[in-house]
Amino acid sequence: GDSYGVLPRPCRALVLLNPQSGAGRALEDFQAVVQPMLAEAEIATTVFVTERPHHAHEKVRDEDLSQWDTLVVMAGDGLLYEVVNGLMERPDWEDTMKKPLCILPGGSGNALAASINHYAGNDHVAKKKLLTNCTFILCKGLHTQMDLVSLSTASGKRLFSFLGFGWGFISDVDIDSEKYRRLGNARFTLGTLQCLAKLRVYQGRLSYLPAVPEQGSPPAPRDPHVPVTNGQAGRIPPPVGTEAAGALPADSLLVPLCQPVPAHWTVVPEEEFVTVYAIYQSHLGTNLLMAPAAQLHDGCIHLFYLKAGISRVALLKLFLAMARGTHLDLNCPHLCYVPVRAFRLEPRVATGIMTVDGEVLACEPVQG
Repeated sequence: GDSYGVLPRPCRALVLLNPQSGAGRALEDFQAVVQPMLAEAEIATTVFVTERPHHAHEKVRDEDLSQWDTLVVMAGDGLLYEVVNGLMERPDWEDTMKKPLCILPGGSGNALAASINHYAGNDHVAKKKLLTNCTFILCKGLHTQMDLVSLSTASGKRLFSFLGFGWGFISDVDIDSEKYRRLGNARFTLGTLQCLAKLRVYQGRLSYLPAVPEQGSPPAPRDPHVPVTNGQAGRIPPPVGTEAAGALPADSLLVPLCQPVPAHWTVVPEEEFVTVYAIYQSHLGTNLLMAPAAQLHDGCIHLFYLKAGISRVALLKLFLAMARGTHLDLNCPHLCYVPVRAFRLEPRVATGIMTVDGEVLACEPVQG
C-alpha cells in the first residue's frame, strides 16, 4: 500500500561513515560487503569518514548536497540523528529533507536498520546478514516517507528525532552500556542485567494526546491548529506552507511547556515510573521488537511506560519477550502502551538519563 520513489541510475551517494561506531568494524564491513554490491548496482560513492562528534552534522548542514542523489549513513543510529538535525538547520531544509536517506547498520543497536528490514518483510537477522539486506534495499533504489518527531525542551532546544525518546531504565541501559560497545549488541544484555541489579524509580508527570480519543475524555478542538489552554485559544500557528522561507514547521499540537496541557489531553494518574519510552519505529535494537504495530510513516508515537512496583523477575520477562515482540501478550499490569500524537514528560527532579535516538539529553521537561 506504500508509494515508492526510485533513485536514478546511475546513482551518486554520499556515504557518511563512523569508523568508531559499534565494534569498530564499519569501514572494514563497508569495503568488504557494501562497496562491491553498490558498484554492481551502478551506485557511485563518495565516502566521508567522521573524525569527531558532530562532524557529520556540520558536513550536511554547511555543504552543497546537490551533487548527490542520496545520503547513506554507515554507523549506528546516533550518526543518522546528527545528519537529520544537521539537515534541519539548513535554510533550504524543506528541499534537502526530500533527499532520500539510507541507514546501513554499523553500530551496536541498529534500531532503524532492524525496523526497515522488518517493514520490508524480511526475516529477523543481525550483523552481516542485516547489513546485506539493508544494502540490497539501497541497491534496488526504493525510497518512501518516514515520520520525524519534533521535540522541544524546557531550556529552549528544538530537536528532530526519527527513532525514540526515553527516560529511566531503557535509557540507563543504553548509556550505561556504552563502555561495552566493543561487544556489539551483547552490550545491551550486560547493561540490562546491571541496571536490573540497581533498579531505580523516577518521579514525574506524563501527559499525552491519544491517537484515538479515549472514553470519557473531552473532544479535541475542531481546528487542530488552535491549541486550547484553560479555555483560551493559544497563538494560532500559520497554516502549513505559509511560514517564512526557511522557518521550521510549527508544533501545531503543542502549547508552550510553561502552560498546562490542553483539556483534551490525558494526564497519567501515576507519577512514579521505572521507564518512559516514546518510540516511532518497530525496533528499539536489533533484538528488541518494541512496537510491533509501528510503521515507517503511521503519524503515530508509540508510547510505553512502566509503572513503579514491578519486580525484577517480571521486568526481565518483559525484556526477554520483547526479543520476539510478544511482551504485550504477557498482560503485565505495570506496563502501559498507548498510541499517541503528542506527549509531554515533566520530571519532578532532574535525575535519570534522558535519551533521544540513543543520544544523551539533559534531564528536564520535554514535549514532542
